[in-house]
Amino acid sequence: MDMITNPMEIENRSFEIISSELEGKEFKKENANILKRVIHTSADFDYADNLFFSEGVVASAQNTLRNGAAIITDTQMGSSGINKRAAAKLGCEVLCFVDSPEVAQIAKESGHTRSREAVDYAARTVAGPLVFAVGNAPTALIRICELVEAGVLDPALVIAVPVGFVNVVESKELVLSLKAPHIVARGRKGGSNVAAAIVNALMYEITDRD
Repeated sequence: MDMITNPMEIENRSFEIISSELEGKEFKKENANILKRVIHTSADFDYADNLFFSEGVVASAQNTLRNGAAIITDTQMGSSGINKRAAAKLGCEVLCFVDSPEVAQIAKESGHTRSREAVDYAARTVAGPLVFAVGNAPTALIRICELVEAGVLDPALVIAVPVGFVNVVESKELVLSLKAPHIVARGRKGGSNVAAAIVNALMYEITDRD
């Protein structure tokens, strides 16, 4: 049996299969590459129906990334999955504060999750446009929404794709009400790998792949 072993050939063939299976589905052209990369990462075609894009979010997000945004993840796994070479080409920094000793101490004293306190920490300490890529922690999304409503935070993009059962659906629905640009995986599905895939897809369209 002949097997494809070249990495780029494997990826290209995968995207051909995805494109073929998406035939007949309706989605905006500007969202297609993000959607296909999420499916490529997850092998889950439910995202064709579940992934929601706010109006003009792809162009807005890519403009932000071109100008050197700070990409804030809620897990080290999410951070690890983001292509650092692509981020560096755009002058973007990938940051995760959930394991910061300072954040851990604040969370211990407050009784809140480290994910929630990491959002506060990012809002206080990171300058420039902020892109939040949340694939695991609904409490991070809830805090983002609270800070936006309070006028403390104005994120350039919120990627809301946590996976799970408790507060997951509800926190994503809160993000859908934000005026800030957002990409949301409605329902229970998502994950840090999905959050990273969305960031990578946005960057790959505006950088040269190595």
